Amino acid sequence: MFTKYRLFILMAAMFAIFALVACQAEPQIVEVERIVEVEREVPVEVEVERVVEVEREVPVEVERVVEREVPVEVEIERIVEREVPVEVERVVVEERVVEVEVMAPEGPKETIIFGDLNWSSALLQNRIAQYIVEHGYGYPTDVKFGATLPLFQGLKRGDTHVTMEIWLPNQDEAWEEARAEGAVLSVGKSLGSDWQSAFVIPAYLQEQYPDLDSVEDLKDQQYKYLFKTAETGDKARLVSCIIGWACEEVNAKQVSGYGLDDHVQIINPGDGAALNADLYGAYERQEPWLGYQWGTNDPALVLDLVRLEEPGYSDQCWFTTKACAYEDATILIAVNPDLPGNAPDVVEMLRNWDFNIDIYKEVVRWQGDNPDADAQATALWWLNSFPDIWGEWVTADAMSAVQAALTAGETAEGWPEE
Repeated sequence: MFTKYRLFILMAAMFAIFALVACQAEPQIVEVERIVEVEREVPVEVEVERVVEVEREVPVEVERVVEREVPVEVEIERIVEREVPVEVERVVVEERVVEVEVMAPEGPKETIIFGDLNWSSALLQNRIAQYIVEHGYGYPTDVKFGATLPLFQGLKRGDTHVTMEIWLPNQDEAWEEARAEGAVLSVGKSLGSDWQSAFVIPAYLQEQYPDLDSVEDLKDQQYKYLFKTAETGDKARLVSCIIGWACEEVNAKQVSGYGLDDHVQIINPGDGAALNADLYGAYERQEPWLGYQWGTNDPALVLDLVRLEEPGYSDQCWFTTKACAYEDATILIAVNPDLPGNAPDVVEMLRNWDFNIDIYKEVVRWQGDNPDADAQATALWWLNSFPDIWGEWVTADAMSAVQAALTAGETAEGWPEE
């Protein structure tokens, strides 16, 4: 209640004050400001901040690993091959055979396959070796027949295991390449050294024409016509190397190297028998004959033949134009590198092998007296006749086993049908 009285007293005081002021002052006009709120849209400038994300590469500190060669002291053996445009000095390095004792593998013995080269001495050596290997050492044998180059590739691949006659220098390039690859292995020599030439004539012909003594004489018209035939036209007929032998290519290069392409027509026989028959026929009729022969071929052992003169052999000539004579041949026995591990006793026998030219001459004389004897019959005759020779190649046990088989009249199962 007290509060109501206070409010009433306050209001009375205020009216008294207003009255006093109104009496003393002049009347005044009081301006009253009316404020009216009107709602309207007022443009407002609004600042909008746009944020755009932009992908950019930010440098990142990365630990870099740098590989670099650190100099290390290394001893390097350098082999430099270069052509020397002057006379080449040939260095002959004798092959050393390092003998390592290898135990024969246990279990059944694997078949040993011989490369049956298509000429007489190689065929005979195969038949003799097969007989000894089968009856003396208990290994089955077989053969693959063919020419020089295909059988050499087969030896490298392991299709065959033994080649009894590798002729050098005929196969020099292929042989050295295969040796460098480790694809072939020499275990000894066969037959020994031998001569060969693509320019051989019968001795009776040189007696008739003593001035015919050189390959250069084949450019002379009279001598060129001496050897011409209907199949060669105005060129001399030269019965050259057998198709597929290494000497086929060599002889062709020799003809070109001597400048005889316009004077000589090369005829390549299909096999050794055809070559020999051609020479035997001409010799029997005493007709002119020009062609390829070698010292251990049958006609060369029984007929009187003469080699036309050629420039002497040199390495520089042989490995370029081949316009020079053959070097006397070295004839090797080669095996596939797997054979020493599979048949070490057979490899040891082949290392002792010594079927030389003098031995082979005896064979050819016997064959002359026995013209119907093939390589198998000849091998049996030779094994029965010369145990003192082949007995040096084999062990005592092997010799006894071979002699027992010969006494029983046995043949070799791996011999092919002839």
